[in-house]
Amino acid sequence: MGADDGSVLLVDRRDGWVLLTLNRPARRNALSIELRDAVSGALAELADDGDVSAVAITGSGPVFSAGWDLGEFARAADEPELHDRIWPSGDRFHHRLLSFPLPLIAAVNGPALAGAFDLAVCCDVRIASDTARFAHPERDWADVVAGPLDALVGGAVARDILLTGRELDAPAALAVGLVTEVVPVDALPGALDALMARTVAAPRDSLVRTKAKLIRRAAIDLVPTLEL
Repeated sequence: MGADDGSVLLVDRRDGWVLLTLNRPARRNALSIELRDAVSGALAELADDGDVSAVAITGSGPVFSAGWDLGEFARAADEPELHDRIWPSGDRFHHRLLSFPLPLIAAVNGPALAGAFDLAVCCDVRIASDTARFAHPERDWADVVAGPLDALVGGAVARDILLTGRELDAPAALAVGLVTEVVPVDALPGALDALMARTVAAPRDSLVRTKAKLIRRAAIDLVPTLEL
């Protein structure tokens, strides 16, 4: 990993790929406006970098991410400027993830909850540690993003998760095809290195063409967050 300079997002360039690390461990890597915008901006830059053939996303500490930063929602009631930034930031974030033209891999190192579950689902491939779990606790008070999960695991599994509140641990996530590999948490970096080496072994142009076909095939509407 790259040096931790206090940034909410660490960018570590590897051999042909880049590792993005969500870096708010004291807040369980909650996806604040700043962090979502940092991810969106990094992906925008990396999309046009000819030296990069794939990108991976993970979290610092024992949690992948607890989802959107609920503290910002609480403050937004009294801060109109903050309120006006929350949803456009989310729209940029989801659009950039779903339209990223290179392979995008999530290395889920721990719980991926709410909006972080969505983040993982919006990636192309997910591998997980045995400490990972996936859930949508926000279903108790807010709408959830449904389209990408349905496109990934199919309608029956998506309806089970989204309508009944089912939580998936790592083995269950593997069983339904949400993740492709589960390893002990200390083995996750090595598993990610191996996966990324296989991925970037293909020519970048071929990866771009294949990813474009997959995006078209998924047919996920890139509409504003509140409409998903």
